[in-house]
Amino acid sequence: MRSILILSMAAAFTATHGQEPDVKTGGIVMFGDSTTAPRATISKVYAARVEETLRGGGFSLPVLNAGVGGNTTRDALDRLNQDVLRHRPRVVVIQFGINDAAVDVWKKPPVTTPRVPLAEFLRNIRRMISLAREQDARVILMTTNPLRWTSRMRELYGKPPYDPHADDGFDALHLAVYNDALRALASELKAPLVDVRAAYPAFAAGHGTTVDGLLLDGVHPNDLGHQLVAELLAPPLLEMLR
Repeated sequence: MRSILILSMAAAFTATHGQEPDVKTGGIVMFGDSTTAPRATISKVYAARVEETLRGGGFSLPVLNAGVGGNTTRDALDRLNQDVLRHRPRVVVIQFGINDAAVDVWKKPPVTTPRVPLAEFLRNIRRMISLAREQDARVILMTTNPLRWTSRMRELYGKPPYDPHADDGFDALHLAVYNDALRALASELKAPLVDVRAAYPAFAAGHGTTVDGLLLDGVHPNDLGHQLVAELLAPPLLEMLR
């Protein structure tokens, strides 16, 4: 199971299938990996925060959390029908990339390329959008949060092609490229984009902290990080629902 990004961080990437076993139509599905999924160390992930905001705006509709730890876009396509399309949502929010772009240098022998090549990553996202739109669902894309080094991350990933000496050396190599490509795809397909990655530095500074201060463990957003995502995501969702 070490194929899951940094699995040794205990339950950080444990799959969380079955959060919403019943079909709930006409709502919003948050489709992502462990940065979307519920977790015991977070009081309220962004899906729950957005649901509260929507209710405050007069929209009482189901917000389903379809985040599963460790997922790449390849994994996500395999469960798209079960976890997303069968609910016939009004809106699908898609956020993937951290696991796709990961280079598993901790393996023996070390891997030297991302788990999911960039071209396949984009094909997979394009396919998700196409299938959702076939059901007349609206789609919002989100870039990933940035990553930062911790002692554990350096132990696992602190070797070439990563740069353990640069603050952004954990994600500047491939993840930044995947996010840039996602921005271009969103523009091409005229899909709204919530640029989480770009918003992190200013939001952190405004709260008297750094990018590291919005992360639990260098990878996953903490409560303040989830607050940021919810604040970014709520306005376009409210606009779509009006």
